[in-house]
Amino acid sequence: MGECAAARENVNPILPTGVREIIFPGALHQPIEDIMAEFQKLVFSGVQPTGNLHLGNYLGAIRKFVALQKDNDCIYCVVDEHALTAQLVHEDLRGQTRAIAAAYIASGIDPKKHIVFNQSAVAGHAELAWIFNCVARIGWMERMTQFKDKAGGKNAEQVSLGLLAYPSLMAADILLYRATHVPVGDDQKQHLELTRDIAQKFNIDFSANIRKEGYGIDIKVGDEPVHAYFPMVEPLIDGPAPRVMSLRDGTKKMSKSDPSDLSRINLMDDAETISKKIRKAKTDPDGLPSEPEGLKGRPEADNLGGIYAAVPDKTQPDWLGELGGAQFSVFKPALIELAVSVLAPITEEMRRLPGDTSHIDAILRDGGERANARAEKTMKEVRDIIGFLR
Repeated sequence: MGECAAARENVNPILPTGVREIIFPGALHQPIEDIMAEFQKLVFSGVQPTGNLHLGNYLGAIRKFVALQKDNDCIYCVVDEHALTAQLVHEDLRGQTRAIAAAYIASGIDPKKHIVFNQSAVAGHAELAWIFNCVARIGWMERMTQFKDKAGGKNAEQVSLGLLAYPSLMAADILLYRATHVPVGDDQKQHLELTRDIAQKFNIDFSANIRKEGYGIDIKVGDEPVHAYFPMVEPLIDGPAPRVMSLRDGTKKMSKSDPSDLSRINLMDDAETISKKIRKAKTDPDGLPSEPEGLKGRPEADNLGGIYAAVPDKTQPDWLGELGGAQFSVFKPALIELAVSVLAPITEEMRRLPGDTSHIDAILRDGGERANARAEKTMKEVRDIIGFLR
């Protein structure tokens, strides 16, 4: 994302490795770690209830959610309001919402220690999104790569206003809880940068009001203090994220929207279906190499090998050392056995949970109530900062 009028992020070579400074108009120089230390660490993320969750969703997102809950306070949301930007009318949005919640629980997220809820249960998401619509600039939104991809050419007159404002709602999702960290993939990094821009502009624009109302923390713009209410959210990237590609085309990302079901392994697929898809997965005539250089120009081999490594969380050298030189006729059965052994327990629980809708609904209702308690505190303070009458 290009530099916006509100703020930009730079790396300062004078600072220790990994330490950055936030640069506001007026020459603020303050390491971000000093700012973030004042906010209680909180992890937030969400998944849209659209289409079947697949192996890429699990390896790239949900499995990381499970790991993060061990050492962090976490809020995991089913972003059902975001789902309207992908498709306005859904045949069974409630069922899809329950399915995502079931995937969270089946994968190992603890809804008692952490919060699992659906976005529309907390009105603060929409309220704060409207405020952020007024804080953000149209130019920022129009520069978003995903918007340009979907709104380009003949699509310009067909896309909704919601698609343009999608990143503003995402910023509200995160900042409503004053979350400090978000696990993100490559496709969401730009939106997270925009979240930081919105937070920075709000903090600057309302600095005097934030101080007057007694909220926020001090940072400095030159020699002048700025009272910041929202944190500068940081991405959580725990090692290289597995990039799971289509089983039919190793140059395309595995996607819920691909018309061919053979292109992906869905989390609801049974062992027989997983076996069929892997056996039909596109390959090339050569065997597997023993060195990483041998995968160059071979996207399908690289993808299947990457899946074999990512499922048990191995490295590329590990799996190449184990299977280098093998033919696909030997490799594919090994991959099937591994994938089934890891996914079968999750699939079984995902199939069981939605059948007991009262159980899933109780989890979402409890999570919604707990999330709303946090959200309402933020919104009360934001209303005070803005100057709304109670």
